[in-house]
Amino acid sequence: MLQTKRTIDTPLLINFPAGSAPKEIGKRLGNLFAKGKHNGKTLGYAETFTWNGALKYAEAAKDNELLLPLKTGFESFFTTDKNFLPVMDHVDRNMFGSLPLTLYLITKDERYREMGKPYADSQWEVPEDASISAKSWAEKGYSWQTRLWIDDMYMITIIQMHAYRATGDMKYVERAAKEMAMYLDELQRLNGLFYHAPDVPYFWGRGNGWMAAGMAEVLRFLPESSPYYSRIIQGFQTMMASLKKYQTEEGMWRQLVDKPDCWIETSGSAMFAYAFIMGVKYGWLPVKEYGEAARRAWLGMVTYINPDGKVREVCVGTNKKNDMQYYYDRRRNTGDYHGQASYLWCTVALLEE
Repeated sequence: MLQTKRTIDTPLLINFPAGSAPKEIGKRLGNLFAKGKHNGKTLGYAETFTWNGALKYAEAAKDNELLLPLKTGFESFFTTDKNFLPVMDHVDRNMFGSLPLTLYLITKDERYREMGKPYADSQWEVPEDASISAKSWAEKGYSWQTRLWIDDMYMITIIQMHAYRATGDMKYVERAAKEMAMYLDELQRLNGLFYHAPDVPYFWGRGNGWMAAGMAEVLRFLPESSPYYSRIIQGFQTMMASLKKYQTEEGMWRQLVDKPDCWIETSGSAMFAYAFIMGVKYGWLPVKEYGEAARRAWLGMVTYINPDGKVREVCVGTNKKNDMQYYYDRRRNTGDYHGQASYLWCTVALLEE
């Protein structure tokens, strides 16, 4: 039986001014994605997560008009585009399985579960040609795809949580939680934020966003009796307190979270907003204090959406690098799926009951 947790309603996260209601924003961004999604290619993780967000928005809003093209657009992966299915050999590719599993959860069509589940299982099935390092992680009970980049804590957890929801098997929750607890021990600093990697001592915005959103996904389904629950909830609450401190007056966060001269970055800001919303709704954070911060974040975020539905000031895909200036100099895109995805997640979090 699936673990479920009660959510808390608060007017702070319900009543929004015209033009900023989550249903309005979700429809705009969801329709934009439905028009320009996959066409004869392998999906990258950012596009996958945007598709996920659009589907979940359509379900939460009961928007069947949007749901139809999002479902039919996936059909080619069973036929003509079968060769574009990502290989199950890396965290950035295995997360693809979350998309067919989302479709399974919405439609209960068994084809989607059969396609998606192996992407979760193979993260713990060590291939013969795996590196010594990969085998070493597996021997300790972690995914052989472990690399200690904070990005991993969304890539791994999202596919494992979807597999749990599609099967009811708690092994997916427990192994994701064990992995998360280890990443917390290795990468979280005393201020609650996370280095991009052990050898990259910078608090990159979207990287921290992956971590914040990943913890929220695990905590939704992790029983309080789990040996990893106390570590993860403590790590989450410590991070959220730090993020509240670094939130700008307009409600946003910066490309390097702790650098006041760094530029505002929208994808990470949306991920932090998502974590705040989830923390308030699930009772992990004080309602008034963080509800107000989440509301300010959302109202700040919507000012960065262009009239055509594209989010601006989105950092491009970013590998780790031990060079602070590298993060300052990253290109800023408009309409980049990293931003479109995390904005859609927020609409879903605000709409879900």
